[in-house]
Amino acid sequence: MKPGAPAAYAHPGYAASLSEFGTPRALPGSGGFLLERAIPGTSDRDAMGCYPLFSCLDWSRLGDDLAALEGTLVSVAAVVDPFGLDDEERLRACFRDRVVPFKEHFIADLDRHDLASLSRHHRYYARRALARSDVEVCVDPPQHLDEWLALYATLCARHDLRGIQAFSRTAFEQQLRVPGIVLLRARSDGETIGAHLWYVQGEVAYSHLAAASPRGYEAMVFYALYWRACEHFRGRVRVVDFGAGAGLAAGADDGLTRFKRGWANGTRMAYFCGRILDRERYAKILAGGRAEERYFPAYRAGEFA
Repeated sequence: MKPGAPAAYAHPGYAASLSEFGTPRALPGSGGFLLERAIPGTSDRDAMGCYPLFSCLDWSRLGDDLAALEGTLVSVAAVVDPFGLDDEERLRACFRDRVVPFKEHFIADLDRHDLASLSRHHRYYARRALARSDVEVCVDPPQHLDEWLALYATLCARHDLRGIQAFSRTAFEQQLRVPGIVLLRARSDGETIGAHLWYVQGEVAYSHLAAASPRGYEAMVFYALYWRACEHFRGRVRVVDFGAGAGLAAGADDGLTRFKRGWANGTRMAYFCGRILDRERYAKILAGGRAEERYFPAYRAGEFA
């Protein structure tokens, strides 16, 4: 993978993997992609960023790309890569109508990260999980599609994941071929009990998805997977982004948040952003139905956008 080449969430293949939820639309200046979609009950269209993060290659040109869409789409909404535009002022220059803190991502600056200094809790369970499983970095991720699908089905059932979060076989077939993919697999007695998908773009490794079998949950295999991931990425990237917990607000204290916080030595905020591209059509759509202004776009109140 060449430096500066499209990879991970900024790669056209990743946008194509989500084409069940919108038509990929390239942003030629910045090198990002949106998913264009129909607005129910109208002949209009809007766009959203790829799930879980919108990313691009040249953030300095994103504002011009969005301006060029004015009048062609009604609005655009996206959760922006926390390692892209890194402050609200720069975000508001691109997304003029909505910039709000969305999720706090837990990160590790690997220059300052030492596995030996993790909490006693995390070190204990990591040692325990590593004693019960072997973790490897798979050299050919697409080869492990069926194993991954079986693990992810367990995750979807446990958390009732639907829609874009559930992904599909077709989506994963493409995602496992996107440049920047890294797959860690945990096995015990010849059985795959857990796996973790990562994407590497530039100096950042992003935790994409992790899943386990019932036996993997029993073995607390995620501790083994995260430990080996930290070892693998040291010297390869500068920062690891473990993602966020289950809650939207900073300071949440759910189990996933505590788990991810325990691996991190810093945080980075991901913002939800929106821009109205056709104010006349936006107003007319709102006039034709019920909407809640706390959502953006307001005419999609209650939907995942």
